[in-house]
Amino acid sequence: MTAPLTGFSRLAPPRSWLRAHPTAFDAGLAAAVLVCMVVASFADPHGPHGPTFGTRTPELRSLLLMAAAAGALVFRRSRPMSVLAVTGAVSVAELVAGDPPAPVAMSAVIALYTVASRTDRPTAWRVGLLTMTVLTGSAMLFGSAPWYSQENLGIFAWTGMAAAAGDAVRSRRAFVDAIRERAERAERTRDEEARRRVAEERLRIARDLHDVVAHHIALVNVQAGVAAHVMDKRPDQAKEALSHVREASRSALNELRVTVGLLRQSGDPEAPTEPAPGLAVLDPLLDGFRRAGLPVELARTDQDTELPAAVDLAAYRIVQEALTNVRKHAGAAAKAEVSVVRVGRTVEVTVLDDGCPAGPVRPGPDGAGADGTPAGGHGLIGMRERATALGGTLTAGPRYGGGFRVQAILPVEARAEGDEDV
Repeated sequence: MTAPLTGFSRLAPPRSWLRAHPTAFDAGLAAAVLVCMVVASFADPHGPHGPTFGTRTPELRSLLLMAAAAGALVFRRSRPMSVLAVTGAVSVAELVAGDPPAPVAMSAVIALYTVASRTDRPTAWRVGLLTMTVLTGSAMLFGSAPWYSQENLGIFAWTGMAAAAGDAVRSRRAFVDAIRERAERAERTRDEEARRRVAEERLRIARDLHDVVAHHIALVNVQAGVAAHVMDKRPDQAKEALSHVREASRSALNELRVTVGLLRQSGDPEAPTEPAPGLAVLDPLLDGFRRAGLPVELARTDQDTELPAAVDLAAYRIVQEALTNVRKHAGAAAKAEVSVVRVGRTVEVTVLDDGCPAGPVRPGPDGAGADGTPAGGHGLIGMRERATALGGTLTAGPRYGGGFRVQAILPVEARAEGDEDV
């Protein structure tokens, strides 16, 4: 059962049709103005007992002028200034020749309103003052009634109100258009911001997955190689290597579960609640590399520093990825040094190694080999992206005399998302 239509609901279809056919609306308005002018021309404002109707008849000249003025209103939207000039001239002609004049000035009032509603404010008021002065001056100078008569004051008042009303409508239309444009711009900005956040989140998850998989798979590969090498001659050492493989695999699976769990919907069960890794668990990370055969020394002066979660995670991942690269590229006899130092409002994370300069090709600062050949990895690129996203910097390159150096300078206060350098 349909609900009964309200008054506004019944008016909606006709209003929509009139908006779609403005010329038809203007033609109807012109006809209505013509009827009002003709009817008003039969009234005598100076009757013996006040205004009377039917005591006078308009002349043929007045009827023709009223028809011409009303006909011009059909084109008021396309040529507002021309229509105002025509209706103003016709009104002046009737004010000069008519005695008493017919209300032809009514058409000029409509034309003035149209001009004021479709031009800027200075133009509206200049044209309004000119129209008001010409029509009122013509009525006062050439009319038979005294200059202070109510008919003359009425022309003055109606032209002034037409200019003011048109300017008010123009201001309201501009205000509504500005609100609509602002809302559309906000909608576009919201969509762009949502897409940007999705892209950033996908990149962040990709970096985490790369760091987790690259680190643990590298350790598993090394320990599995050790186990295969000593399986026959030293089974105890092989058993220990396999134990390290199992531990690294379990750790990789746990970190993958946490990272991939971020992709779950908010209502999915078993959402991860473990905290993200940080510098607080740096020692277990280094122990894992030591068990894999990479000697690592640690120097820290940041024990009393509380880092934001994003900075803490980035520092941990940078150390993890840098040591993974050392293990993969620096050679079996390489040693590494890790330092975490608080310097002013930043924390510096440095990873050094003494890999042989004649060893395998090392990845350069841009992810390519130190000799310019592509290395095919994304480790250094991901580390630099992590540092840059927080407002920090990361440098990487060969050391003089051999080895490699990775240094990240991260702000103690992470930069808020969306902040830009001015």
